[in-house]
Amino acid sequence: MDQKFHYATVTEAISQLKEQGYTLDFNLVENQFKAGERAFAADEFEIVDLYRYEGASDPADEATVYALASASGIKGILVSGYGISTDDASTESLKQLHYKYQQSRQR
Repeated sequence: MDQKFHYATVTEAISQLKEQGYTLDFNLVENQFKAGERAFAADEFEIVDLYRYEGASDPADEATVYALASASGIKGILVSGYGISTDDASTESLKQLHYKYQQSRQR
């Protein structure tokens, strides 16, 4: 599965993904994606696509935009900055999602 599009900015990626039905704005807390008061187990989701952005002069400007979907049809977006400290469970959840994503790309 190759990256479907390339968007010039994080804002453009989010806008276009929302038009494609990725309407929830996720935050990763421990091993759950939270959108407002709703919480979903991270292992129920797969990365459909991701977009990496690197700051031209400041590494703090680096981010990844994830398009995420569950088998039950829940779709949302997670924006993750590089170098931001997160808890171990969140880090492990993202690693597992990346692993599944890489495996699907190799098929």
